[in-house]
Amino acid sequence: MKKLILSVLLSGSMAIAANAQEFNKWSLEATAGFNKPMAPLTAGFLSPTLNLGHADLGVRYMFNEKFGAKLDYGFGSFQEVEGTIGKFDTKYFRLNLQGVANVGRIMNFESFSNKLGLLLHMGGGIGVVNPEMNTYNYFNDRVYNMIFGFTPQIKLTEKVALVGDISTILNGRQTITFDGKTAILAATMANPSTNNGYYGTNGTWWTGTLGVNIYLGKQTQHADWFIAANKYATKEELATQISGIKDMLKDSDADGVPDYLDKEPNTPAGARVGSSGSTLDSDGDGTPDHLDKCPFQPGAAATNGCPTEVTRDEIDYTRKAINEGYVNVYFAFDSDKPLAYSVSAAQYISNFLKRNPGVKIEVKGYADELGPEDYNMKLAERRAKSSYELLISSGVDASRITYKGYGEDTSVDKASADARQLSRRASFELK
Repeated sequence: MKKLILSVLLSGSMAIAANAQEFNKWSLEATAGFNKPMAPLTAGFLSPTLNLGHADLGVRYMFNEKFGAKLDYGFGSFQEVEGTIGKFDTKYFRLNLQGVANVGRIMNFESFSNKLGLLLHMGGGIGVVNPEMNTYNYFNDRVYNMIFGFTPQIKLTEKVALVGDISTILNGRQTITFDGKTAILAATMANPSTNNGYYGTNGTWWTGTLGVNIYLGKQTQHADWFIAANKYATKEELATQISGIKDMLKDSDADGVPDYLDKEPNTPAGARVGSSGSTLDSDGDGTPDHLDKCPFQPGAAATNGCPTEVTRDEIDYTRKAINEGYVNVYFAFDSDKPLAYSVSAAQYISNFLKRNPGVKIEVKGYADELGPEDYNMKLAERRAKSSYELLISSGVDASRITYKGYGEDTSVDKASADARQLSRRASFELK
């Protein structure tokens, strides 16, 4: 029970701490590096493996720590391999709106590093391919494009990250080759200045760049590095939280009720207590049950709680108290281990049986109405057996005791948590 309470309180406190956190959502991005037109090029025109001549500028907004969007502008130029017979110099730009996925948070990179990240991006936009040499040097080829790529990140500070990016771009409606020498579909390009072509994604190229992300905002962290489920409590903070919870769960008087729930945290050893930790006085005569020789018969303290004149034999009072369910052993939800504060009920029964050797008793197990009926029947029997074993271990002869599970107790309001707790019990019936 204490372990359950500890785990619930600790989880709750950490969840509240995490939910109270906020993070920055905006960032500026700038990178520069290489490009490579892949297709199409006119025969004899070659592009370098890596052509230094591309730059990207962008602004990004994260909706949460896993997903966002960005608007970015890319520009540069394609050129030929130096020393070849075909020369070209083509300027271009693109403007794209893209969705962004923070793979670092989705895949829990923090499990091995809190400084490495990875973004995936994909989207579409518009662009222009403008050859400055060869046949179509006068032609601005307006295209649409699709882009997708990935961006590894290294966090340098809470405000700056070093990034790399590799992206592939597919130009649609491109009508001239990247070198500007020929039309992609020459048969339909009699007048390229008026015919922009509708031929699908005809131009493929990629970029590889390095640069920085600059995080904007007043919060300590950006969404790229925010850990929603674990805005790490330090070891010291965690130890302090656990220590505080342990203090709450101390049971100073060892009656089975933790101090923070115990209305009487200093009850003497062996005292019978209720679920709130208060000493029981079943007959209300001012003598607590553990000191009362007749706990169900009002009497003076001078006679140890027994009446001065015995008007009825002890067994009659005790039979009434026991058979009407005033003496019970209680259990936690889905458990057949007696709750510590109610074990004294079994000891009371044991003492009575020892004083009255001719009396026999049946132990009756019950469960609440939560769960399958057949399971609750078995649970009720286990509870009855557990209480039966308490009596046996206290020295009562097994031949005087029987036990049986009676299943669900339907006499209480199953919608009430307190009523359901009263159902999780073992009662007794004198024979």
